[in-house]
Order: sequence, then C-alpha cells, then structure tokens
Amino acid sequence: MTPARLLVPLSFSLLAACAQAPKQIVSLDDQQDCPLILKTGQTLMLMLPSNPTTGYRWLMQNPAPSILGSLGPEVFNASKDVGLVGEGGQSVWRYRAANPGSGHLMMVYQQPWAPEVAPERTFDCVITVN
Repeated sequence: MTPARLLVPLSFSLLAACAQAPKQIVSLDDQQDCPLILKTGQTLMLMLPSNPTTGYRWLMQNPAPSILGSLGPEVFNASKDVGLVGEGGQSVWRYRAANPGSGHLMMVYQQPWAPEVAPERTFDCVITVN
C-alpha cells in the first residue's frame, strides 16, 4: 500500500479522536449555559461582569466543594478601555472538576458590608461531574 493511501485513513482516525475528546477548559459566563456537565479533570473558568469601584463584589455562597476544587483566588480583568476611571470588567474564577457528583455553584453580587440588603444579582448553576 502506498503512503498516500495510508494517509487518508490515518487523517480520519485523528479527526475522530479529536472530536471525541472533551474540551479541557470549559468557559461559563452566563447562567443560561446551566445546568453544566463536566468530566472529572476538566477545568471550569467562570467569568462574571464586575465593577469593584462601586463596592459591589461577587461573594461565594456555595462553591460546590464536593465536586469542584478551586484553582486559585478571584482575578479581576479590567475592560479593554484602559484608563477609564470606574470602568468595569470581569471577575474570573477557575475550578477543577475533582469528584463525580452534582452540586450548586452559587454566588451573589452585593456590597460585603451590607449583607442585609438583597443582592443586585445572583449566579446559581447546577453542575454535574461525571
């Protein structure tokens, strides 16, 4: 068999393998993408709009500790309009799908010194790890 004839079946095999492998990093920036199903070992990157200059912060209510492991603290990414005072951006958290099971990842957007005031926004996502 010529090398060219081997190349076609090999190419299809590689494409099929790539299509079956789950994405290693799953991005989530909208509650409409929930419920979410992850494979053990995948990384979840949660990105939510934020503006710390207003005093509001995303506060963790339930980090789904039985299924997700934190990969570090919150990181704030400013908007692309650098230099604008008070401009918002995104808060980013990274988690690893550690254990099979289901849980809720829940956060509220409020001023930490006023817990009696209803949150401005809530993020609540059911996550299942297989």
